[in-house]
Amino acid sequence: MRFLKILNLIFFACFVIISCSKDPETIVETVTVTETVTVTETETVTVEADPYADSTLEGKISSDKALSADKVWLLKGRVIVESGATLTIPAGTVIKAEPGSGADASTLIIARGGKIDAKGTAAKPIIMTSKSDNIKADGTYPTSGKSLTVDARGLWGGLLVLGKAPSSFKGDVTELQIEGIPVTETAGLYGGSDAADDSGVMQYISIRHGGAEIGEGNEINGLTLGGVGNKTVIDHIEVVANVDDGIEFFGGTVDASYLMVYGQGDDALDIDQAYSGTVDNAMVVLTAASDHGMEIDGPEGSLAGSFTVKNVTIKGASKSGAALGVNGEIADFRKAATGSLSNIYAFDFVASKDVELDADADSASYTAGTLTFANWDIQYAGSAGTLDKTFVDKSTVGSTFSADASTFAEIVTAKKADAGATDSEYEWTYWFANK
Repeated sequence: MRFLKILNLIFFACFVIISCSKDPETIVETVTVTETVTVTETETVTVEADPYADSTLEGKISSDKALSADKVWLLKGRVIVESGATLTIPAGTVIKAEPGSGADASTLIIARGGKIDAKGTAAKPIIMTSKSDNIKADGTYPTSGKSLTVDARGLWGGLLVLGKAPSSFKGDVTELQIEGIPVTETAGLYGGSDAADDSGVMQYISIRHGGAEIGEGNEINGLTLGGVGNKTVIDHIEVVANVDDGIEFFGGTVDASYLMVYGQGDDALDIDQAYSGTVDNAMVVLTAASDHGMEIDGPEGSLAGSFTVKNVTIKGASKSGAALGVNGEIADFRKAATGSLSNIYAFDFVASKDVELDADADSASYTAGTLTFANWDIQYAGSAGTLDKTFVDKSTVGSTFSADASTFAEIVTAKKADAGATDSEYEWTYWFANK
């Protein structure tokens, strides 16, 4: 009996052990952990500094303003120096103009009553050019050379100086809108009754690559002088590669000396509306794109005037005795032009190029002695011409102009020492550096 109890105890113990050895039910819990990761990326952006941030000219200048020559200035759009204000431009200053045409053409206008004080020197001329010109602030170029040549034209407008001096207008009005400026711009008016008007000083200025078109057939001259008075000082001015005329005088009484026009598209020196000042010493160099060396018109109204042009050299566009390009003429006189022209040296023109009285009114001026010629030297390119074929009267009434040519002109084979312009006065120019 006792044995049975012991056996039962052993059996029970084994059952408990076996029961406890079974694996309990496994419970798996899934925990989702969300982690936010911030990634910082650094991007390097190169921002080019605006080189004209503190040297831009735009809009209207209503009070005195002085530029500095240590930086390049940007001419942006139509810039007007208004009445009572003076723009001072020191020697060596470089002004580059933003490109544009039409109403957006970059143009510097000195309005009536305004002044420009621009006194360059032969060593440090003031340069007005296109923004695409790679000339530096000190007036030098990179070692790779210039980015623009004499064939680059119309990249901006030009310089216009307007005054209160008398001018001869159709209908005898006393003021007129200057060509090249929209009629909506009242600062474009010129003319008046003050012969001694003063628009300031312009010396040793080179104006390059201008003449932008503002309308069909309406371009801006390199230097436009509208009704400028004789208290204004103008000398040593160069115009290079302008689309239209190089320098044009619309009436006025101002004197101008040592003028250089190189590679213009139309006329080099143009006189209109009874201009009554003196042009003394001028050098004209035509290229294949150029028209007349001089185009001179008379009065448009009853106000008469008389100009003086003396000591001028005009180089034609020819090669190996043949005319180049548009085949420009020496000079053309129109609309009863009145004045005197003396010591003129014209060379490198082919024999067919002429000095022309355009119509009856000009023939009448010559016959009356109000249009006179003296000391002209003509040096032909290639085969020689004759003076009677070079000085031509195209009027219907006729005159003794062609027959008289032998009394005031001479055919030469080389430049005389004192003929035409004083060559040494142009050694500061773009033309001299590139001829």
